[in-house]
Amino acid sequence: MFQATQNSPKSGKGPLRYIAMALVVGVIAGTGYFAFGGQQKAPEATFTLLSGQKISTGSDLKGKVYLVNFWATSCETCMKEMPQMINTYNKFKGRGLEFVAVAMNYDAPMYVNNYAQSRNLPFKVAMDDGSAAKQFGNVQLTPTTFVIDKDGKILKRYVGEPTFAELDQLLDKALGSAA
Repeated sequence: MFQATQNSPKSGKGPLRYIAMALVVGVIAGTGYFAFGGQQKAPEATFTLLSGQKISTGSDLKGKVYLVNFWATSCETCMKEMPQMINTYNKFKGRGLEFVAVAMNYDAPMYVNNYAQSRNLPFKVAMDDGSAAKQFGNVQLTPTTFVIDKDGKILKRYVGEPTFAELDQLLDKALGSAA
């Protein structure tokens, strides 16, 4: 026949459930804050340049100020910011700035190569197999640019086009005043 069912006290609607949810949210927020909050170290990553040469943050870029710019040829904002990125690099390269433009793993190598050659990109251009984007905090949005100081600390993470006046000030300070 027909039997009525009761809600059991273990239905998960008590205050303990809300406390547990708050803790989970707190852990996620804390992880996000510390993942690339100020003064976080840049990950040990190796980039494969279009030439096939490899460059590593742990050895080749150690002791240098550098930018890592994740981009794609299909990204309108990336294409819009690239001339200014070139200007920024040209402005600071004489003071030791290094720059690695990392094409996302979904970008066709032929397109990246063509873009780099036709625009005469003056900095290092790498193809990511997905590992560098993961190491830098699971980068998915382009452009995403990291500014890293001589000690390997991430000074700033820009998602989207940077404010170039601010970027210039940051680089100027990180590279030290020209003597």
